Amino acid sequence: MVDIETTGSYAAANGITEICILVFDGEKIVQRYETLINPLHRIPPYIQAMTGITNEMVAEAPVFEDVAEEIFEILKDKIFVAHNVNFDYSFIHSQLRHFGYEYDAHKLCTVRLSRKILPGHQSYSLGKLCYALGIKHINHHRAGGDTDATAALFQMLLANDSDGHIIKSLKRTSKEHVLPPNVPKTDFEKLPYTAGVYYFHDEKGKVVYVGKAKNMRYRVSSHFSNNATTRQKQNFMRYVHRISFEECGTELMAAVKESSEIKRLWPKFNAAQKRREDVYGIICYHDQNGYLRLAVDKVNSRYEIVSSFHHLENANAALRQLVHEFDLCPRMCFINEKLYEEKLHAILCKGACDKKEPEIGYNARVAKALEKLRNLPSFAIIDNGITREEHSCILVWQGKFYGMGFIPTDITVEHAETFKDLVTPYKENSVITNMLFNYAKRYPAKVKLFVNGE
Repeated sequence: MVDIETTGSYAAANGITEICILVFDGEKIVQRYETLINPLHRIPPYIQAMTGITNEMVAEAPVFEDVAEEIFEILKDKIFVAHNVNFDYSFIHSQLRHFGYEYDAHKLCTVRLSRKILPGHQSYSLGKLCYALGIKHINHHRAGGDTDATAALFQMLLANDSDGHIIKSLKRTSKEHVLPPNVPKTDFEKLPYTAGVYYFHDEKGKVVYVGKAKNMRYRVSSHFSNNATTRQKQNFMRYVHRISFEECGTELMAAVKESSEIKRLWPKFNAAQKRREDVYGIICYHDQNGYLRLAVDKVNSRYEIVSSFHHLENANAALRQLVHEFDLCPRMCFINEKLYEEKLHAILCKGACDKKEPEIGYNARVAKALEKLRNLPSFAIIDNGITREEHSCILVWQGKFYGMGFIPTDITVEHAETFKDLVTPYKENSVITNMLFNYAKRYPAKVKLFVNGE
């Protein structure tokens, strides 16, 4: 039985302040090891308040390097038992490895075992569980007191394990020792070996992380089965209570779904793609003299948006291209960069800005520019479905991601508009659109291109 106190919640950036190890032979405690440890950096005030371990108390304590050999000799060849085992194990494994000791042990988690052997309790935290079971638990949040309580709890689990859950948990194929303590093993066992999106939920059911994978079972397992000491790994171990998933026909569909869900749900532990996107558009309107004017502005309800962009520089670049191609006046399009104006205004402008060119001729060129801007490519990416009776379909409409879904293999779709009725619309973002255009270039054989919407 092992318990530690630390300076923080994950091993990669924190240290151990106290450790207690009890060696249990199946009937009684045969060895006890307990010591404070100097973590070599200050203990945060809230940790001091919770554990009662102060900077002054550890100032003269040994550093981990001084006790690493003794700890390794006690732990080697033994089963590592702890309440929320992956937390304690991650710190000790990391520290031992740092000082040259290769340590690998079978693990048992008394949280997970208690849920199976002693079901029905409102809480499985060590303090509340011991109170409910009548186990004496003194010196809460100190290594010695918590280890004594864990040992008493484990002995009760041994005595009540009529279904052999402890032996089953030690089997190599079991995931009991790697899953977060609060996640039912059945959630993991439901995960298929197929592409899709998986969700980690907290105690209240809220989604705290969204991920995608070509093989969901393997990917979710990798989150927990490695020996990572990162903040993310420990957050998953502490806060994840349930796992759910949604199958997708392909890895591409999973990537699209993941991006869409991150933007929709804004999960606590997702870092990538959590950025608010300002959308810019090329707008068109008639000025007081009847000339059509083009400009770039943030998308809002005041103007007709001809085409939208997720980056200001892309919108400006598209407008400049129209100015060049259709001989539009830079000033009439609000392109006022001095160098640009000096070099190109005299060449491109035919007098519209000074009312020397009639608005009919100028507006006709603007109309052609708008026609090109609106005539962005529409295509569908057709690939494998979840079953053999269907195809997956991702639809890009006029240059923007429109939606995706599944089409029965016995249906022949002739018209582009029909695809819009067969897929589920999704909210578009720049990550998805760029992903789909890049994929279409790499795999043209999977692309059905629509010409003029046909």
